[in-house]
Amino acid sequence: MASPRSWPGRVRARLGERGSALAVLVLLLVLVVGTLVAMPATRCEVFGGGCRKPAREPHADPAEPAGRPVDPVAAATRGAYVALGDSYSSGVGAEAGAADQNPLDRCHRTSKAYYHQVSTAFGFAGGGSFWACSGATTGDVLKGKGGEPPQLGRLGAGTSLVTISIGGNDIGFSKILAGCVVKLPWSKGCQGQGPDIATRMATLRQTLPDLVTEITRRAPRARVIMMAYPRAFSEVSGVDGDNITVADQRWLNARTHDLGELVRETAAEADERIAAAHGAGSVEFVDAYSAFAGHEVGSIDPYMNGLAVSLSALAAEPRSFHPTVKGHEALAGLFIAQIKKGPGRPLAEPR
Repeated sequence: MASPRSWPGRVRARLGERGSALAVLVLLLVLVVGTLVAMPATRCEVFGGGCRKPAREPHADPAEPAGRPVDPVAAATRGAYVALGDSYSSGVGAEAGAADQNPLDRCHRTSKAYYHQVSTAFGFAGGGSFWACSGATTGDVLKGKGGEPPQLGRLGAGTSLVTISIGGNDIGFSKILAGCVVKLPWSKGCQGQGPDIATRMATLRQTLPDLVTEITRRAPRARVIMMAYPRAFSEVSGVDGDNITVADQRWLNARTHDLGELVRETAAEADERIAAAHGAGSVEFVDAYSAFAGHEVGSIDPYMNGLAVSLSALAAEPRSFHPTVKGHEALAGLFIAQIKKGPGRPLAEPR
């Protein structure tokens, strides 16, 4: 029996249902395409077309300085220069006349220490001061030594350059050298001191970063330049080694190198932290290990003093195995070059 609804009516009803569905589909397509058009990154990924990446927001890189980059020399000289450290910085072994041999000077600061050449090579707006002290350890720099006030007390917000050599006394270099020179039947000998040195190096791996952190806290705008120690021996057979065999010379030089690497790592880690925080200062490393190449102990023109014995005291004199005047000239050259070079990354104006 025929439907009450005519055939034309049924067609119109069916087309109406399909038309509604088609309208909904078209609306969904419009929404999706519109969203893609509104999102450039998604549009480029889906449709291609070689879209250009948007310009990077300024200072998006955490290593970028917070302010306008400045010249390394300008950063180092805008304030005061302070020289800290141990006997390799105070100038023991580089004495020049009676004034440098004052028995009342417990720190043995000499007129030929590298500090003097560095301080006169540039015009420091805040002047310079010399506080390195013979025999100083990392603890002595923090707290003082032999009645001397803490070296860190000389630092402040106006300090723009700090130079320092430290760590040799922490691992007992004088004692180590004595054990290599004086060969007693009951002693550990030279290379037998290895385990003791390793223990002291492990301690220094903790105390040296703490010291550097305190230096940068007190002088947040300063470029801090840390120096490693030069090797003392040429390792050449027949060269006077002060009763130290060639094998022991190599071993001693290797321990000097190990200490230098510890200083290098400490400086690099500290500088990374400053850069990440957009700090105005820096911590840098001067590699002095080969600074005396061809001028080691026993050479024709040594930059390092050999063993000097006080017959009255039957003991080695303090200048033993310390840089000579020419040695300090060589060290000054390294510092001056580093001041001009900079830390290898942009330095910013203080905020």
